[in-house]
Amino acid sequence: MDAISDGHYYRKQLDCKSGIIAWSHRSRFRVGLDLVGSSVPKLLDYGCGDGTFLGMASNQIEEGAGADIAVEQIVDCRKRLASIPNLSFYEISDLAEERHAGAYSVVTCMETLEHCPAPSVEIVLSDLARLVAPTGKVIISVPIEIGPTFVLKSAVRRMAAWRGLSDYRHYEKYAFRDSLRMIFANKSTEFDRPVYGTSHSHYGFNWRAMRQIVRNHLKIERTLFSPIGFLGGWFSSQAWFVCRPRNQNATP
Repeated sequence: MDAISDGHYYRKQLDCKSGIIAWSHRSRFRVGLDLVGSSVPKLLDYGCGDGTFLGMASNQIEEGAGADIAVEQIVDCRKRLASIPNLSFYEISDLAEERHAGAYSVVTCMETLEHCPAPSVEIVLSDLARLVAPTGKVIISVPIEIGPTFVLKSAVRRMAAWRGLSDYRHYEKYAFRDSLRMIFANKSTEFDRPVYGTSHSHYGFNWRAMRQIVRNHLKIERTLFSPIGFLGGWFSSQAWFVCRPRNQNATP
């Protein structure tokens, strides 16, 4: 467990000194692990970051692969998690090799799509559809940044920034008009989202609009929410899309 908890994401979020931030992220990982299930032949975590989720899932899968666009993250994962024998790590470009096509019974993509500019979103979703086995499933999670959650997250982030925790002091401030648009956003609401280097922050992300885009590539069977799932997304921090390949007619 030390190898997993030494990851930068684990330290920043799951072990955050803010109890509510740590609780939210730990809850997300529990939901992800439940959705993956047990005795999974091959799991791919697309956008694996520091490998925290894959490491936590290693005891319920036969083989696990993590992939990320950040080469330094893959180098770190290979070294830090080398003691977990059923895990391997790849750069995203490696997944273009034919041996990966349709090879994974479960593909996860957690907290990744919100950071991708529009052209990259299409590439990632095409990858997910290509990499999952014909009878497999794809599990996607994205943050909820609209509706009442917008107000709650803004307050929590301000408090975290005031306490000097991690990167929360760098979160953008919304103009009053844009705040109202975030609170009352629907699936058609669009925002001009700034790009930092090659990626977005969470600013202006609309999970309802993203769900419409996901449907162009995958068949969404269920939409779930965490950490307070029974409220149907109200005051939850993550939305989950449990998907199947579009040409899959029957659930295994």
